[in-house]
Amino acid sequence: MDGESNSGGQGVRRFRCWWPWLCGFGLLCAAVAIIGYPTAERDGRMMGNPHYDDGPTTESYGFRWSTPDEPYLQRLRTEYSLERIVGGAADDYAKVRALALWAHNLWQHHGENEPRNHDPISILEEVRQGKKFRCVEYAVVISGCLNALGIPSRVLALKTEDVETRKSGAGHVVAEAYVRDLDKWILVDGQWDVIPLLDEIPLSAVELQQALAENRPELAIHTGSDSKPAEYFKWIGPYLFYLDVSLDNRVAVADRSCARLMLVPVGAKKPTVFQQDFPIRDMVYTHSVRAFYAKPG
Repeated sequence: MDGESNSGGQGVRRFRCWWPWLCGFGLLCAAVAIIGYPTAERDGRMMGNPHYDDGPTTESYGFRWSTPDEPYLQRLRTEYSLERIVGGAADDYAKVRALALWAHNLWQHHGENEPRNHDPISILEEVRQGKKFRCVEYAVVISGCLNALGIPSRVLALKTEDVETRKSGAGHVVAEAYVRDLDKWILVDGQWDVIPLLDEIPLSAVELQQALAENRPELAIHTGSDSKPAEYFKWIGPYLFYLDVSLDNRVAVADRSCARLMLVPVGAKKPTVFQQDFPIRDMVYTHSVRAFYAKPG
């Protein structure tokens, strides 16, 4: 997604509002090996040093989630043999790793192609025809398939500090999954086939940002691809400033709300435009990490 004019799938005006990560202005892995992150290669990875409020909060935003017994998710699970793909996995985290690696290997990243429709089954049908897509579609497929397997997941849009003034390359899109084994949210980057780790514990996007800001030598990645931790962390760092998700994370539900929640660093501007030209609408803003990372109901 780096350097793409529609990074993170944003700025695409024809996206349908009922896909939550594409609302308003078009808002916008799995692993086998654990690879360490050489500290000498980290300089220049971040544009700022954002700080969020991690204290107790009374904020609550009423996130909505799919259940795996919904007909669409049953179809997704059956047609794409998802239970076979994660067969033998000892726990939910192992399922996330297996599913994300499968999705990563379905196609080679193409930063300009967009699917005709934006739900997981439609994307996978085009992939069967040889189509290749962006980071957005990796996240949509991974999130949808994890929900079909009973693992709550959402599509997470990442934005740079200069999201309003940069002409292109201001966004990236990943999935985040709530892993009950770990009782936490974890980032899954399907484009790179990366799950970040600190002391072998998988991280959420905001935890990764904080670990990078602190220059933690224990940072590593889970990956089954040839992604290198130093390269990945240097690349992803600038995108970890603003984070936003849909409040309605149900998969393939036509009557969903378009409202989104953005995690904004304390003292930072609340962005209202993406890449100079695309208004950010239907956005609620918070500084609270705990509200943003509420446990799925």
